[in-house]
Parts: sequence; C-alpha cells; structure tokens
Amino acid sequence: MEVKALACQLPKDLGCPLSRLTYREIADLAVQRGLTASISGATVWRWLTADAIKPWQYRSWIWPRDPLFAEKAGRVLDLYHGVWEGQPLGRGDLVISTDEKTSIQARKRPVATTAPSAGRAGRVEHAYKRQGALVYLAAWDVRRAKVFGLCEAHTGIEPFHRLVNLVMSREPYRSARRVFWVADNASSHRGRVAFDRLHQWHSNAILVNTPVHASWLNQVEIYFSVLQRKLLTPNDFADLRELESRILAFQEYYETIADPFEWKFTRTDLRRLLDKVKREPKTEAA
Repeated sequence: MEVKALACQLPKDLGCPLSRLTYREIADLAVQRGLTASISGATVWRWLTADAIKPWQYRSWIWPRDPLFAEKAGRVLDLYHGVWEGQPLGRGDLVISTDEKTSIQARKRPVATTAPSAGRAGRVEHAYKRQGALVYLAAWDVRRAKVFGLCEAHTGIEPFHRLVNLVMSREPYRSARRVFWVADNASSHRGRVAFDRLHQWHSNAILVNTPVHASWLNQVEIYFSVLQRKLLTPNDFADLRELESRILAFQEYYETIADPFEWKFTRTDLRRLLDKVKREPKTEAA
C-alpha cells in the first residue's frame, strides 16, 4: 500500500527532479525511504497493475471556470436535441455550429510524397519549407449535415461576417424563422455585442455561445477532426493556393457523404459529469 501511495504522488512532492515516475524509479524510492530492503521494478509493476495505476501517464485537462457553465452548456445541448427554451424546434428553425480552424500551414516537402506499395508504407519527407498559413472558417448545419466554409488570412469580425453571409444568403436559411448559431467565445462572436451584431446582419439569426473552454460542445469540431485526419495529415501542399483549393474541395466532397452527427450527450449526462468534476481533487497553482 505504501508503494502504491508513492506512485499516486507528484514527483516534485517527493523531492524528485522528475515530471513522472517509472516502475524502476518507484522501486528505488521505496528502498531509499526504508519501505523495504530491496524490491524490483517487476514487482512494482505487478502491484500497480492490480489497480491500473500508471504514474507515467498524464491527460490534459481544463477545469470548468464559467459560473454559468451548466446553464450555457444546457442551452446548446437542448438545441442539438431539438429544443429551445423548453419548446420543440419547428420546421422553420435551423441550427448552425461554427468555428475557425486557425494557423493551417502549407508545408512544401523538398522530396515528393510517395504512395504506399506492397510491404511498404507511403513516405513523407520529414523536412519542409513553410509556405504560409491560413484560417478556415466553417459552419456546420447540425440538422441537415450541410457544411459551408471559406479561407481567410486571419480571423476577425469581417471574416466571420463573410461566413455568416455565405450561409444566410441561401435558402432555407434566408427565409427560416430562426437560425441558431452555436459559437465559442472568440472575440469575433462573443457576448451581447456579438449577439446584437449578428441580429443586425440578419434578423432571424440568434447567437448561442458555448461556455468558456467547452469546444467539445461545438459539433463543427467533429468535422474539423475529420478534415485533419483525411486531408491535412500528412501536410504536403505546394502553397496556400493549393491548400485552400483542397480544403474547399474536401468540404464539397464531405457534404456528399455526410450524415448528421448522432449526438447522444444530454443535460442528464452533463449533470453527472459536473458532479464528478466537483468531486475531483483540485489544488491551486503556486
């Protein structure tokens, strides 16, 4: 039990100049602290495996900081399940999830990428020359599986305005009763000012912000993950013109095969998650 307790502490709190511990290092600590005369790393491995303790593994984590996290997240979840302010959405209501994928680099390889062959993986030259970077702004229709997007040199109110116009100038969005725009808290679409600005651009558009640090609630991020896996990895583009062309070509292709994402996470799941987070131990950084 004392060896397991060692494994469940931060190395710095044990006086070790390390960020994580291995089985061998835990064994050495146990001997140094007089817990046992000798012990092998294999024995430590066997003991820790019994409780699935893996002290060398870490997971990135962001604690909820928004005091209205549950309220804001709940509104977004309701929209995904066809509800707004307690009432079912009608046929004239549409839901858009939007965000920007920033700093997409065009990396030109000095040697051409080769295709895979029998018994050999495809090869991508490790070295590259940066050819610049662009921003991809996208809007995902949650209920209709339609995607709209454009590439810009930077983010901001005007690029976002162009994306909104790209969507709202078309049917059925132009004549819809309400079009809900789910967006994060980037400066171009955050808060009451952005809410009013979107309404001025298009009177039937309603901005719905996710809580801070809750990109997992934004469905367009799922689309971005597909884009990253299927097009941007490996990154081999001659210049920004080719990068933009292929992003927009992928967007057009994806829409032909896409279905609405099967979103199962509900308000009930959110309450359980937040209750679990409250029970997690937290310490303030020095």
